[in-house]
Amino acid sequence: MADTPALHPTASIHPAARLGTNVRVGAFTVIDADVEIGDGCVIGPHCSITGGTRMGNDNHVVGHAAIGGDPQDKKFKGERSELVIGHRNLIREFTTLNRGTGDGGGITRMGDDNWLLAYTHVAHDCVVGNHCVFSNNTTLAGHVQVGNWVIISGFAGAHQFCRIGDHAFLGMGALISGDVPPYTMVGTDTQGRARGINSEGLKRRGFDSERITAIKRAYRTLYVAGLPLVEAKQQLAEQAQASDDVRAMLEFIESGERPLLR
Repeated sequence: MADTPALHPTASIHPAARLGTNVRVGAFTVIDADVEIGDGCVIGPHCSITGGTRMGNDNHVVGHAAIGGDPQDKKFKGERSELVIGHRNLIREFTTLNRGTGDGGGITRMGDDNWLLAYTHVAHDCVVGNHCVFSNNTTLAGHVQVGNWVIISGFAGAHQFCRIGDHAFLGMGALISGDVPPYTMVGTDTQGRARGINSEGLKRRGFDSERITAIKRAYRTLYVAGLPLVEAKQQLAEQAQASDDVRAMLEFIESGERPLLR
């Protein structure tokens, strides 16, 4: 039947694993019992998908990926935890995605339409939004939150508990230890620093000149004017009255638990 999974004879799939229709599984891939794989997914050769993984529809795991492995956290004691993946994600070779921990909420989450290129690592309890691109060797430590439409260049990484706002861009090799506000580009210093807004990305996503001008003004207030953060936030609050984008930036700043990257 057309909707029957196509399983390579060398694949090892536990009888209790749940595979949707039109799923393809490549050679020497191992799928554990407590795994759900949605319709239309393609799992390449030499992958491991372990217990507690929930994968939506039409995902493509190219090969040699480790999906749903135990969290690399010494506090983890074997409690049940999950990795929840949405739809239409591309996961390239040697990517590692770990499940959550009991102390961190128990779930690592990834949304829809993301590209995770080779050797990407997403640690326990991370939350990744939609339409993100993680280039080769992107590394997220535990509990990192990534918004929508974020691009992370090769060999860049985020310290645990950091947040990266919508439409942000991290340059190659940027290592962040604080929150990155929405729309912001981070350069490639050893400790990343803000270097302007991601204007090209915003244009590609339909932001008009008025919206981009408001975001640029907010960026200058926050990073160029030399204001203490308290005064900068006061000015952003005034600008937010005329711009939903600036309001989103201010709300992001106000809700942070780690220092703002400045």
